[in-house]
Formats: sequence, structure tokens, C-alpha cells
Amino acid sequence: MPAERYWEIDLARGIAVVSMIIFHSAFDLNFFGVLPLDVSGGLLRGLACLTASTFIFIVGISFTISYARAERRLEGRDLALKYIGRGLGIFSLGLVITAVTWLFLPSICIVFGILHFIGIAVLLAPLFVRFGAKNLILSIACVIAGYIMSTIRGPWPLLWLGIRPASFASLDYVPLLPWFGLVLLGMTFGHLFYPGGERGFSFRATEPVAARPFSLLGRHSLLIYFLHQPILLLIIAVFAPGAMPGIW
Repeated sequence: MPAERYWEIDLARGIAVVSMIIFHSAFDLNFFGVLPLDVSGGLLRGLACLTASTFIFIVGISFTISYARAERRLEGRDLALKYIGRGLGIFSLGLVITAVTWLFLPSICIVFGILHFIGIAVLLAPLFVRFGAKNLILSIACVIAGYIMSTIRGPWPLLWLGIRPASFASLDYVPLLPWFGLVLLGMTFGHLFYPGGERGFSFRATEPVAARPFSLLGRHSLLIYFLHQPILLLIIAVFAPGAMPGIW
């Protein structure tokens, strides 16, 4: 029997999916010279940061709920293998993104983007779930460490930590620090408000009709992440012929 889903979490994730599509649409239109849009600052940059933050925060909440439920039926090696497999699976999807972007846009390919990050975060999260609300302190420490790392220049093998060469450029870059701090913040939230993997507060049990389209998107966010960019590029190719001569 499938585990119970909480519609409010799917709703938040679905809203993030919509904002992701909006930002990537604006980014593509600017990148290929269709419309001159400022995607590196202002409202659109804020939307991108808010979208990534929402996804990553929900990773922490969802992990806490999932782990609490998994502990009831798994233990030891089996419990560890569940999240090792999940983390490596998501990281592998990130490598697919790396391969595709390296093939078409090698100078700005995605080396350590959001899927790489989430994969590593899922691998690390079981080590921190025991700390419960104390993860708030560790979350703050990660943010501080991330700020320090961002001021350091170093070789590309340290990209995953937040240390990068001065010439580094990428379409998507989500290093472990400071972003793992947001996962830990989500885990703190999950520990406090979804103890034992159950909703620990009074809330509307039935999903509002208006929320259902967003919740549907939220339940299929990974699939949408993979499909939305090819669809956006196809739309641009159809309505702005010649905008992407180097891509096709």
C-alpha cells in the first residue's frame, strides 16, 4: 500500500515547479537572443534562488518523513542501502545532465547542479537525522562555512564543496556548502512538524480543488525537470527559427 502523501508538501513542490519553468523560459529566451531579459539579477534572479531554496528545503522535510516511515520496516543494512541506492540514483541522473550539457554547451556545462547536490544530500542525510531539532545549529554552521568557501578559489575537484576556479562558469551550480544547510533546516522542520513521519499539527485533510493541479506537478517534479527544457527549446525552435543554430 502506497505511503500517505501530504498534499501541502506536494503543493509547495508544484508551485516551485511552475516557478522553475517560468525562470528557465526567461533564461532560454535571453540566452538564445530572443528577448533581452535580465536573468542574472532583479526579480528573475530572486525567483531562481527562491525556487532552488524551496526544492532543497522540501528535500529535507521529505527525507525526514520517509526515513521515519522506513525505520518501521527496515533496519541496519537494509535501511542504509535504501538511501544509498536513492542517493546514487539521483546523482546518476545529474551525470546525465552533465553529459548532455557538455555535449551541447561544453563551456558552461553543469558539473555539480541541483541533481548532483540532492543525490549527495540524500547520501549524507541519514548521518544527521538522529540530531532532530539540533540540525538547526548545524544548518547555520553550513551557511557560514558556505560563505567562507565561496571566497576561496581552488581546483575543480573541490567544486562539490563550494570551492571553484576563478574562471568557473556553469548553467547550474549547487555546491554542498551552503546548500546542505537548507536540507538540514528542512529536516529540522520535518522533525518538529511531521514527527514519526506523521502530520503533527491540525490541518485540512482534504486537498482543495484549486491545489490539485500544483500538487500533481509536485508529485512528478523529477520527470518534469527532465522534460521541460527539451520542450522549451522545441517551442523556441518553432517560434524563433534560427535562434539555436549551434544546438540542433
